[in-house]
Amino acid sequence: MGLKKAFFLLAVICLVGSLLLTAAVWAVCSAIRSGLPEGGISFGPDGMITYLEEPTGKQRVLSEALGYLQIFSCILFPVCGLAGAGALFYRLKCKAPIRILQEGVRRIRNQDLDFNIPTVSDDELGQLCAAFETMRAELMKTNRELWRQAEERKRLNAAFSHDLRNPVTVLKGTVKQLRQGTADEQALSRLESYTLRIEQYVEVMGSIQRLEQMPVCKKEISCAVLLEELEETARLLAPKLRVSVCAAKRNGEPVTGRQSLAGTVLLDHGLFLTAAENLIGNAARFAESGISVRLDIRDSFLSLVVMDDGPGYPAALVQDGPKPFGKIKEDAEHFGMGLYVCRLLCMKHGGMLTLENVRGRGAAATAVFQMNE
Repeated sequence: MGLKKAFFLLAVICLVGSLLLTAAVWAVCSAIRSGLPEGGISFGPDGMITYLEEPTGKQRVLSEALGYLQIFSCILFPVCGLAGAGALFYRLKCKAPIRILQEGVRRIRNQDLDFNIPTVSDDELGQLCAAFETMRAELMKTNRELWRQAEERKRLNAAFSHDLRNPVTVLKGTVKQLRQGTADEQALSRLESYTLRIEQYVEVMGSIQRLEQMPVCKKEISCAVLLEELEETARLLAPKLRVSVCAAKRNGEPVTGRQSLAGTVLLDHGLFLTAAENLIGNAARFAESGISVRLDIRDSFLSLVVMDDGPGYPAALVQDGPKPFGKIKEDAEHFGMGLYVCRLLCMKHGGMLTLENVRGRGAAATAVFQMNE
């Protein structure tokens, strides 16, 4: 029941009760006054005059008091009824929600978001409590995201600083050789190579920061289009490997890229393709004979599973997840950022990235994207 209906109902009940009480007081006072002598004379049917008993002083005072009580009861009881209705309305409908909201505001002001605001009713104040709970949850989600971004930035800066130590040391040694005049063609080539490497590191750092600031723009995309794009990307990134691209309908039946996959999904097309390219490219580097790509739609989540028949992920990578500049093997052309970027994109899209090793031989990476608003 809404607040207006609740207050109206309580007011009507209290007013009816006060009127009944007023009527009862009026009837009792009238009955008492009728039993008191009034004095004066009375005329009989035959014209006989009879002198009535005169009231005593106390009886006269009592009769006047009863009259005043009847008049005051007509005013006092309805006013008390309305006051009682207001008190009951506050106690039954307002006291608990206001106390909960005050406590919630106090804890939010103290930067304490680890609590829940219960919804005590379905009326306007209950809806206000639910709105406060939604605001608290969003604040907590935002704070956790900011904390996660700060931690990721710390890890990224630490990894960047660690990987820069070797190039900087080499450059300092080469500069020292140049100053001493003992540098040869190999030293100059090394200087150029490590300078280019530092430049690439800076570009990678800049791209990561741009990805963190990039907004998520979800649009409806055809599932068949996504499947065809995955098949084309896999053919381009792994031209010498056996490639298998399929999808699972909502009923679980597999569908290949050349078949029609009905329906659409709501997601950021660019972020999805970037993550898919990173996963497929990473799988193509370590696969021996082939890779497989599977698209799976379950409830409000879209899963992209990329598998290869390579040696599999290291145990530390499966347990702790991808880290910035985490190279599985030393390669000057790769900085070990593909899986880390994919994990970042999945988290921006409300999902996650999980890595696991397949029984026997091979690795599987599952990127999950949230499709709803």
